[in-house]
Order: sequence, then structure tokens, then C-alpha cells
Amino acid sequence: MSQTEQKLPILGLTTLMFTILSIVHTQLPAMAEEVAPEPNEEVAPEPNQEQEQLSAVDLYNRGVDKLEAGDYGGAVADFSDSLKLDPNDADSHYNRGYAYQNLGNQRAAVYDYTEAIKIKPDYQQAYINRGAAYLAWSKYKEAIADFDEVIKLSPKNEAALLSRGNAHHQLEDYEAALGDYEEVISHNAKNVMAYYQRGLTYNQLQQNEEALADYSEALQIQPTFAEAFHNRGITRFKLENIEEAITDLEKAAELYQQEGKTESYQSAMDAIKQIKEFSGS
Repeated sequence: MSQTEQKLPILGLTTLMFTILSIVHTQLPAMAEEVAPEPNEEVAPEPNQEQEQLSAVDLYNRGVDKLEAGDYGGAVADFSDSLKLDPNDADSHYNRGYAYQNLGNQRAAVYDYTEAIKIKPDYQQAYINRGAAYLAWSKYKEAIADFDEVIKLSPKNEAALLSRGNAHHQLEDYEAALGDYEEVISHNAKNVMAYYQRGLTYNQLQQNEEALADYSEALQIQPTFAEAFHNRGITRFKLENIEEAITDLEKAAELYQQEGKTESYQSAMDAIKQIKEFSGS
């Protein structure tokens, strides 16, 4: 929630702090290569499927299938069973962490990403996802430490830079946040979230002209970005551009409605009502 000047109604900016990081599970592992029997070697008959005990790889692959189907609880069970058979498999820990993260269990996700990193110390995606879990858990300093590790390994990693900027923003270290967003933009001038997040940071610094420019740039890249319309509308209101503020908020409300975001739609409509009451229009 961000407060405007004292004489104006209090209108909230909308944020997407924790929805920018795509969590990607690993691919299926290679299956063990079949070995042909030696001559004269008796080949045992294949067991019935019901009697066959699943291997760690079988359980892992079934867990991946459940991840792809959105069955995160079932995936946790399969990866847990796979880890009983092969406790040192980094990918099983990583994917179980991914499943826990989707279930909202950040503590369990952090545990599994940590185990994956112990086994595979250069596991960049595990660092990124553990950092994302720390962000959602409001452990911002720990998140920054993880993103620092990724950036050491991959200095141009946009996800790590952007997420570290978000953590700095949450700690109200706005100059550090701006530095991270600007680094992202220097590598990729079309990164829509870098402009959006930098706009939020400029709002916090009361640099509303700069915020307006960033939201406008984000909308040039992604014309259906409802949250950017919403925040540009609030920013225009702060700059006393009443008609343009209402137009942006109406567009945000329209897009929210199309996306089925009921609470966001109501927030935009409430802002429009407050602005109209304030301006007498």
C-alpha cells in the first residue's frame, strides 16, 4: 500500500513481486541401457506388472509426470519414495522442492533445494528457486545471498538479477534495487518485468515521472499488462492527470475482468470511484 500526498485519497499500487520467477523442473533422466544376456544364459521370465517393484528412476519419472499434470501432492510422494532408494539424487530433491513450492510449503522447498545444492554445488536453478522460496517466506537477506551465488556463476542471469532487485526493494534498499533492474535492462531492453518493478521502486522514492515512463515502456512491450495499467493510473493520479488516470484504471479493470482476477478488478473499480469522488467528476 502506497500513500499519496496528504490531500489525496490513499490508493494502492499493485505488485507482482513473487510471480515473476518461473520454476522449471528438470528433464527425465536417461534410462539405464539394456544389457544383452550372454550366450546360453537363462533369461528369467518377466515378472507380472503388479509384482514388479518400481525402481528409483521409475518413481522419479512418474513424479515428473505428476508435476506436469499439476498433481503436486502425488509428485511429493513419488519423489520421496525415489529418494528412499537413491538419497543422493540432486534432481529428485530439486523436483520435490518444486512440488512443495507449488503447494506453498516454502520451508520444505528450502530444505530440498538445500539438499540438492549440497549434492550438486553449482546447481544454479536450485539457488534461484531457493531464493524465490525465501522471497515468498519474507527471508529477504537469505534470498539475496542465493541470488548472489547465481550471479557469481552467471553474471547476466536476468531471473537472479530481477529477483535480487525485488528482495532489495522489500528491504527498502531502493538504490540497490534500481541497480539490479538497470542491469537487467542493460542486457535485455525488452524485459517487461524490469521496467514494471523499477516503476514500483520509483514510486516508493516519489519519483513519479520516472515511474510513469517505466510503466509506459512496459506497456509498449506488453500491451495487455493489467498491473502496469493499474499502476500507471495511480501514478498519473499522483501527478494530477485525472482523466488519463481514470482511463488507465478502466483499462486495467477491463483486463482484470477478462483474466478472471476478481479482487484486482474490484481494486481498480474502487480506485476509479475514489478518484471521481475526489475530482468531482
